[in-house]
Amino acid sequence: MPITLIGLGVKEGDLTLSAERALKAADKILARTCVTDSFKSLKDYAVQTLDGVFESSRNFDTLNKNLAKAVLTAGRECNVCYCVDGAVSEDEACKIILSKAKNVTVCEGVSRISAIKTAAGLKCSQVTCLSAYGVRSLKSCRAAVVYDIDDGYAASEVKIVLSDLFGEETQCSFIRGQSAQKIKIYELDRQKNYDLTCAVAVEEGEFLKKERYDFADLVHMVELLRAPGGCPWDRAQTNESIKGNVVEEAYELADAIERDDDDGILEETGDILLQAAFHSLLKEEQGVFNATDATTANVKKLIFRHSHIFGGDSAASESEALGVWDKNKLKEKHMTTFGESVAAVPKNFPACMRAQKVGKRAAKSGMDFLSPVSASEKLWEEVKEMVEAMRKGDKNATFEEAGDVLFAAVNTCRLAGVDCEEALRAATEKFVKRFVECEKLILADGKKMDALDGLELDYYWVKAKNALAQN
Repeated sequence: MPITLIGLGVKEGDLTLSAERALKAADKILARTCVTDSFKSLKDYAVQTLDGVFESSRNFDTLNKNLAKAVLTAGRECNVCYCVDGAVSEDEACKIILSKAKNVTVCEGVSRISAIKTAAGLKCSQVTCLSAYGVRSLKSCRAAVVYDIDDGYAASEVKIVLSDLFGEETQCSFIRGQSAQKIKIYELDRQKNYDLTCAVAVEEGEFLKKERYDFADLVHMVELLRAPGGCPWDRAQTNESIKGNVVEEAYELADAIERDDDDGILEETGDILLQAAFHSLLKEEQGVFNATDATTANVKKLIFRHSHIFGGDSAASESEALGVWDKNKLKEKHMTTFGESVAAVPKNFPACMRAQKVGKRAAKSGMDFLSPVSASEKLWEEVKEMVEAMRKGDKNATFEEAGDVLFAAVNTCRLAGVDCEEALRAATEKFVKRFVECEKLILADGKKMDALDGLELDYYWVKAKNALAQN
C-alpha cells in the first residue's frame, strides 16, 4: 500500500496543496507529534499521534526506528499519510522509511532548520544541524543548530556538548516557536519551559577571539604563523630543524605526569599536539600528506591492531590483547621474520630503552634466558671480561665489554619485570639527592668536599643517606 510522507512546516497554514490532497485520500493519518504549531493544520482530519513512541524509546536511534516501524506496519494494511513537523528531508524516521519502502510519495514542507536559522540570524553558511536526541555525535563545526530540546534534560545534554565545542560563555540564540532570545550557552538548561519547538543556534566568533579551539584550529594557527607576514622563526622551520622539539616536549609531558601536575600535563599535552600540527603542516606544504591523513592513518591503525575488539580475534586478558596487537603490527608492517622486527627498533631511542625493547622483541623468537637469575649469570661473566680488558689496558676491548655488561644488565632487569629506563632514572635521581645532601652536611661542618679523603667522604655519604631516609 502507498505511504505518503508529509512535512507540516513550522506553523499552522504551512501545509501545501499536494499534502492536503494526499490527506483527503488517505485511509489512515499518523503524526509524529501533536504538540507543535504545525499540527494545527490537521485539525480537520482524524489523526493518530505517535507521541507515546517518544516515551517508550530508549534513545534517539531507537525512537526513529520505532516511529518508522509504526508507519511501515500501518502502510502494509492501508493507504497511510505520515506527518512530521518541519520538512520530510530533515526527519530521521522518514529517511528510514524511504530506505525500506518502495511505494512512497513525499510532500515536502517548510524547513524547521531554515526557520531556526532565520530566527537566530546566523551569518555562517556552514551550519551543522541535528536533533538534541543525537547531540552527543556533534563534532567541531563553524556553526550549529540543535532542535528537539523538549525538556530540561535534553537542554542539559546540549549545553554540555556546545560548551565543549564553543565555550560556555559564548552567546547563542534560544529559539521557542518563532521567537529568539540571546543567552549564554551555560544558560541553556536554565530556561523556564521547554517544548518540541525549542532549539538553539550558535556560531563561532572571530578566530582570535574564540573561547574554544580544536586540532584543526591549531593547524590553522600554524598556517597563520607560516603565512607571508607571519612569524619569521616559524616560517624558517623544517621537519629536520624542529625534530628535537618533539623529544623535548615528550620528556616535559612525562615529567609533568611524574609530578602529578594536572596543569602541567594539560600544557605539555598541548605542546605535543602543536608539534604534530607543525610537522603535518610542513608535510602538507611539501604535498606529502596533511593532518587529516595523519589522524586517519592513526585511527585505521588502531582499528586494525585491535582486531580483538573490531575484528574476529579474541583476547580475555591484557597479555592476550598485547599478543593480538603484536601479531597485527607485524602483519601491518609486512614483517615476516623476527630479525625484521628487532632491526626496526628506532636507533635514536635512549640506549637503555632501545636495549630493553630489542631484548623484548628478540625474546618473542624464543631466544632468551630462562629466568632473571640465568641472565644475571651472563651479567657476571661480562663483568669479568670487562675487568680483564681493563687490566690489559685494551681500550677497544674495554669499550666493547662495557657495552656487553650494560646489555646484560638490561636483560637481567627486563626478565625481572623492571623498566630499565625508569629504574636508571630513579637511581640517578637518588644519587643526585644524596650527593646534594652530602655536600650540604660537609659545608655545614665548615669543610670543602674536594678536600676530604675517601674515608671522610664515606662517612658523610652514609650520614646523608640516613638523613634522607628519615625524611
